[in-house]
Amino acid sequence: MFVMLLGPLAASLIRMAISRSREYQADASGAKSTRDPLALASALRKLETGTQAAPLAAEPQLMTTSSLMIANPFRPGESMAKMFSTHPPMDERIARLEAMAATRS
Repeated sequence: MFVMLLGPLAASLIRMAISRSREYQADASGAKSTRDPLALASALRKLETGTQAAPLAAEPQLMTTSSLMIANPFRPGESMAKMFSTHPPMDERIARLEAMAATRS
């Protein structure tokens, strides 16, 4: 019984972690393609500002599409909801891109 409960939870956590790592890989690929990681960091910062200014209502029908968006349009709570987020923190993505730019200089 215990395994039946933990199995799906563990699978969800692994899937979300893979999704977040793919977002980091996509950022790195975009930075290499454009040869301008700071421009991509600036774009991400603008997207984050927009989603903070006008977040979408957290309706179940809409939340299933959040993984298709560049920036999470929903504001998850500060608790367990972030653990199940498909999006890594935008600040962390921006910091990684800025670090890429610093190593190129």
